[in-house]
Amino acid sequence: MGTGMRALAKTKQGRGLELVEVPTPTPGPGEILVRVEAASICGTDLHIYRWDAWAQGRIRPPLITGHEFSGVVEAVGPGVKKPQVGDHVSLESHVVCHTCPACRVGNAHVCLNTEILGVDRNGGFAEYAVVPAENAWVNPKGLPFEVGAVLEPFGNAVHTVFAGSGVSGKSVLITGAGPIGLMATLVARSSGAGPILVTDVNPYRLDFARRLGADRVINPLEGDPVEVARGMTGGGVEVLLEFSGNEQAIHQGLSALLPGGEARILGIPSDPIRFDLAGELVMRGVTLFGIAGRRLWRTWIEGTALVYSGRVDLTPLITHRFPMSRYQEAFELLASGRAVKVILDPRA
Repeated sequence: MGTGMRALAKTKQGRGLELVEVPTPTPGPGEILVRVEAASICGTDLHIYRWDAWAQGRIRPPLITGHEFSGVVEAVGPGVKKPQVGDHVSLESHVVCHTCPACRVGNAHVCLNTEILGVDRNGGFAEYAVVPAENAWVNPKGLPFEVGAVLEPFGNAVHTVFAGSGVSGKSVLITGAGPIGLMATLVARSSGAGPILVTDVNPYRLDFARRLGADRVINPLEGDPVEVARGMTGGGVEVLLEFSGNEQAIHQGLSALLPGGEARILGIPSDPIRFDLAGELVMRGVTLFGIAGRRLWRTWIEGTALVYSGRVDLTPLITHRFPMSRYQEAFELLASGRAVKVILDPRA
């Protein structure tokens, strides 16, 4: 290992990222140094790349981006007993405080002082990354690194599907067939849900959803998801899994719910939205769950059980792979909607 490394960073305000040479970090007390073998581009990374309103209000350059990654533990700092050098790890992106009221009652996934790798502190679009040792999840050494890199977003899907009363034996509507919506399709199918309906306006992703086990895919530009859902179920779906963040899709999803059903919302609208609290929720007895990240570490246990056992295969979702030097091509491809998960290789 030399004294310098390549990293993909937001070096200044404005659109784009920059491939830079920076010193290789050294792990401090309670930290580990990870040799990054695979990193996945997330929608959050696209926000940072585009430098939209959210990124302008949150990101403070210079910053090494990327929060979905996996690799090998290269070194450990003082006091670290686990993981050990040579372990293959995925990384939980939320760095939590353990002392705030949310953490103390078992809700560290919504810690009041959360810092996110690649957003609030340096992340994994680099040859090496320093992270808290407690944020490492040790994988079997036979697990492909690219699968390890997408376990973090997979946890979002698992958390959403398993929230509330789960989905086993229930009809489900998934609004938004982005990467996490597609992962949720896999989890719902493996958990015994049915029928599973998926809506999106992107034909490429709807085709993916169909191949991953959706019983019906609906393009809202071509048909009414509410009518289809009610017709297939005899009145409405029992569970809504919302990943789109689109105001119209959210209203359609709530309307398609059977009274007394559950709505689990992960998608985040870009702006505040209006809805009829009484008509859409209260008078219909809908239970609403706001889904944030992954439960620490319950969701990791649940999600990796699905992957390690072979019940869920994430490899079909990894549609493209690029050396990190071709990051611009990778980001533009993902933005085009003609990809699902795009992997960057910092070592190529």
